[in-house]
Amino acid sequence: MCMRQDYPSHIVGTLLLVLIWPLSVVAEQTGGNSEFAQVEVRQVGGTVPIGGTVVPHKDVTFTAQVPGSVEFIAGEEGDQFQQGVVLVRLDAAQLRARRQAALAQIANAEAALRNAGVQYDRERRSPQSRSMMDQFMPGMGQWMGGPDKVQRRADLYSESVQVEQSRNALYQAQSQLGEIDAKLKDTASIAPFNGVIVKKFVNQGDTVQPGQPLINYAVVRALQLQVDVPARLAPLLRPGDRILARLDDVNKTEVPARVSRVFPMADPTRHTVRVKLDLPQNVPAAAGMYAELLVNDPTAVEGKFPIIPISAVTHRGGLPMVYVLRPDGTNELRLLRLGDRVDRDHVIVLTGLVGGEKVRRQPGR
Repeated sequence: MCMRQDYPSHIVGTLLLVLIWPLSVVAEQTGGNSEFAQVEVRQVGGTVPIGGTVVPHKDVTFTAQVPGSVEFIAGEEGDQFQQGVVLVRLDAAQLRARRQAALAQIANAEAALRNAGVQYDRERRSPQSRSMMDQFMPGMGQWMGGPDKVQRRADLYSESVQVEQSRNALYQAQSQLGEIDAKLKDTASIAPFNGVIVKKFVNQGDTVQPGQPLINYAVVRALQLQVDVPARLAPLLRPGDRILARLDDVNKTEVPARVSRVFPMADPTRHTVRVKLDLPQNVPAAAGMYAELLVNDPTAVEGKFPIIPISAVTHRGGLPMVYVLRPDGTNELRLLRLGDRVDRDHVIVLTGLVGGEKVRRQPGR
């Protein structure tokens, strides 16, 4: 007795594709508006592209150091300024009032110190503890036993303590003034180098708190490429090495980048090492742009392989496929075996296509 087992339709379809691969399995008439890309054959391998970001050579984010309202902003995004120019200033009226109070405290402390000095000098020259006999008959008190030396010493010490306390009060008032002056300096954000305002986080009149970002300021003429390189490839990069970088512009411009710094520690989560490279002057790039670093990989397989746009790949049952244009104008759905990406938009085809064929881009991709 025979028993029949039914399988889900998507599993049956996948099994049929695998059995007849790489034969064509679907043919359809091409639409007049379909877009096709020709399969290129490139020499790949030996290097791996690692995505990164173009960043300014120098940049700084100014943050509020004291609470207050934004009194002044030098300009808008893209405005250039010279070193030493005030970029942002916070309202300092309250701090200036506190400074006046501190100056008054210093004046009072100086007066108290002068008074204490006078009192100490008087006690040293004319002790208050002299005996009554010395007041009416000078010399008689000394002949009869002299003034109370213990009391005199105590009075002199008491006056010296007053001098010391007055001096300490003056130091304290001067320290308060120095603290206020430091905070007054913190109300102004001064350009540390010639650069451009990249981003504004606040506007004039906004109230800010300590730690709140104000503006981002950077040098945009000198650019760097920042990439996170897999830890196994990081030892191959040394400061001063020149490595090819591919920019994400219209022409996919490739420029030599010089390794500027290799960070000493890998990221414990991603297991990558951050590397910064200097880009040549006047490259068609801007801060924030995507770029790729072509790093030599001894384990990469080298050879010539077909390359297709990732936008042409579709998936059926979890398997990668493409529509290939036949000579008679129909489309053929073909199963592929894909390799690594060569850049952000293209992928290597290990089997399933040959150079010169045309594949259809998927709509909306």
